[in-house]
Amino acid sequence: MITVHDTFVCKPGMASKLAKKLKEGTAGFSEFVQILTDATGQFNRVVMICEYENLAAYEKSLERYKVQSDEIQKMLEAMVGYQDMYMTGTRDIFQIW
Repeated sequence: MITVHDTFVCKPGMASKLAKKLKEGTAGFSEFVQILTDATGQFNRVVMICEYENLAAYEKSLERYKVQSDEIQKMLEAMVGYQDMYMTGTRDIFQIW
């Protein structure tokens, strides 16, 4: 199993708003397991955690977002404007042991 951590460094005052938008936008997608905001460390961070069986399953999920299904369209509508809420970000993929 792998876990994917997408970390967003938000503009001041935007972390909780982005976390809410991510939670609403990913509702109903089983691979999205947690949305986190910082309690210590660097300020204004939001981490979105997803889990997949393996890298092939992760790659397959990325292909799903290319098709404009009703499910994906609903997600895109909920996520409108999220790019304006953060300055930079990273993606880390970890193997779960």
